[in-house]
Amino acid sequence: MTPEELGRRVGLAFSNLSLLRRALTHRSYLNEHPEALEDNERLEFLGDAALDFASAAWLYNRYPEMDEGDLTRLRSALVRTEQLAAFARELGLGEALLLGRGEEVSGGRERPALLCDAFEALIGALFLDAGIESVMRFMEPRFRRAADEVLEKEALLDPRSVLQMWAQAEHGETPRYETVDASGPDHAREFTVEVQVGEIVRAQGRGRSKQEAAQAAAEEALAEIGLNQGWSAAQER
Repeated sequence: MTPEELGRRVGLAFSNLSLLRRALTHRSYLNEHPEALEDNERLEFLGDAALDFASAAWLYNRYPEMDEGDLTRLRSALVRTEQLAAFARELGLGEALLLGRGEEVSGGRERPALLCDAFEALIGALFLDAGIESVMRFMEPRFRRAADEVLEKEALLDPRSVLQMWAQAEHGETPRYETVDASGPDHAREFTVEVQVGEIVRAQGRGRSKQEAAQAAAEEALAEIGLNQGWSAAQER
């Protein structure tokens, strides 16, 4: 598959096709084809930065109540080598790579690190050709699917964040938390917080702080929808 064929296949109409070709040019190809002007390493550098920004902006807008720590961890999950290599495989990027013979024979078209680098270079080329908004449009459905997979695995987030992701992914809503009771002396206060997702889920939790009570409420809500057991097992790992 030529770079031009790849562009048509994935719906990327590059104004400057030389950028797309450069994004798919591995340094091993350059060594054997001196007529090629540049490999994809500089575009990889640019694409890495563009993906960091695009993923951060997408997460910030999609999960408005998620705290900075969970946003950072989820962003790392979206742009890790294995995930970007998976995006590359979905596009058939390996088939279009321009590789040297040695790299080809050694299985370079399937190597995760090489696929990740090529995907970053593709994003760098898209950024130069059409701007960050085009990068955002191209990545949004991919980020959404990857985030949903994290939600299913529930491997890195606390109950409140998992409930947030579920509510927005499944129902397009943000959970609403309300403190419905506070009792006890100041030094031993106990709070009761209720969480509600539309008319679908309602649960309560108690804790010595509002944050602790909100987490307990979210965990109870996850139990109601059948996600709590998976989350607990993930946390134990």
